[in-house]
Amino acid sequence: MAIKILKENEEGFGILVEGDAGSVSESLQSQIINEDFGGAIDLSGPIYYYATLQKYGVENRNGRVYPEDILKREVERYREVIARNSSFHELDHPQESVISLKGGSPHRIVDMFWKDNVLIGKLEILVSEGFRRSGIISCNGDLVAHYLGYGMTLGISSRGVGSLKKINGKNVVQDDFELICWDIVSSPSTPGSYLYKDANDFNKYDEVLSQPKEIEETKGVNRATGEKYVGTDSKEDLVAKLNKFLKF
Repeated sequence: MAIKILKENEEGFGILVEGDAGSVSESLQSQIINEDFGGAIDLSGPIYYYATLQKYGVENRNGRVYPEDILKREVERYREVIARNSSFHELDHPQESVISLKGGSPHRIVDMFWKDNVLIGKLEILVSEGFRRSGIISCNGDLVAHYLGYGMTLGISSRGVGSLKKINGKNVVQDDFELICWDIVSSPSTPGSYLYKDANDFNKYDEVLSQPKEIEETKGVNRATGEKYVGTDSKEDLVAKLNKFLKF
């Protein structure tokens, strides 16, 4: 039986993909637009980029939270994948959990390290000899390098299989989670999961999700009247006023 992809804010067991999160936020776009644009990429040697792969303990744009112990466990398991040079991924998220090699893996992860609760990866873009010599695009790695050469912003997104459970209004990843890979996408759900050339540019690309605008704008506001609450009445004072109004 095929495993379904769990959608945003959906509970249960299925494939967890952290893409399809909309466009790059305007505040971040203004900072990073064309940051890497400097003409053609240097194809004389390996092409390395960095990216925020995942974060624990924070809610992403899909409404999911990865607990620290579960994410760190899966990261350690994935280090074994890197060690045997089996770090295969895809361009865009497919509709299944199996990694397809059609079109070629666009990149491989060669290293991972932690910065507080943020997992950062070092990626090598896998381009063909035809692209290096003549600019011919014949595989997914060539296409990624082509986009990066034009200074386009690309993201990275994890893919795994596991369960989600609603806890305190948030979908929390459960202990049966298994990490599969990280795919190149246009719109990652993990805040700040974009590719960048210099490891020192982490802070430039990192994002902290704020509360929805509607929630921010309606804090301290009576939604029925649109009027702001004023004063510093205690809970007991408010109850007394309500009772007086109701003539209890």
